[in-house]
Amino acid sequence: MPIESHFGNRATFAGRLATQASPRPGGHRPGTLRRKTTGAEADTGLIERLKAGDQDALEKIFKLYSFKLYNVALRILGGNASDAEEVIQDVFLTAFRKAEMFQGNSQFSTWLYRLTVNAALGRIRRSKKAKQVAYEEFLPKFQDDGHHRVRPVIDWSDNLDEHFAKNEIQALIAKALEQLKAIDRTVVVLSDLEGLSDKEIAAATELTVSAVKTRLHRARLFLRGKLAVQLGYSAA
Repeated sequence: MPIESHFGNRATFAGRLATQASPRPGGHRPGTLRRKTTGAEADTGLIERLKAGDQDALEKIFKLYSFKLYNVALRILGGNASDAEEVIQDVFLTAFRKAEMFQGNSQFSTWLYRLTVNAALGRIRRSKKAKQVAYEEFLPKFQDDGHHRVRPVIDWSDNLDEHFAKNEIQALIAKALEQLKAIDRTVVVLSDLEGLSDKEIAAATELTVSAVKTRLHRARLFLRGKLAVQLGYSAA
């Protein structure tokens, strides 16, 4: 059977993703901003079967990874479910066709993250809808002596739960994430929501570890400033 037929048409594939992503009792819905723990890894035998062209192995790998990869793609793409579905279909087709490229120098999931990141960022570039956001307006401002320009500095993060419902906070975070540049949003998603280390993120994004740290720090400052403004405080 041609590999393209393995996942069926778009509607069928979307239904299969929904099945994989269905929240279990006590679980959470796809797309919510909640940090994940590291999941199970495909064993060596399964990966070797994939390299040999075994479509049953592809099916097992799909069931093992599709949920978390879909959520990564969804967040990178700013919540566009249709684009995320197409990205994940492309990712698993690529994983099947180019499985020999996986040399085992990293975890198999890291390789799949790289395929997902490349596919999602590529779709953003081709769409020509990417907006360049000026971060400076939402970053802390300092005087020459190193003190904040706006004083007193209020730590509003400690009492968020007292003034906003959980879903309201998640909506604010999602909106702020959408304002990040695509590569910075990717780094934040992989670090703060997927729990990857800086080294794993560097491998998935083909950045250096130092570049990952720099982008992550700046993006977090921007997100904090953006949230502060949305909540009526100074970004400083």
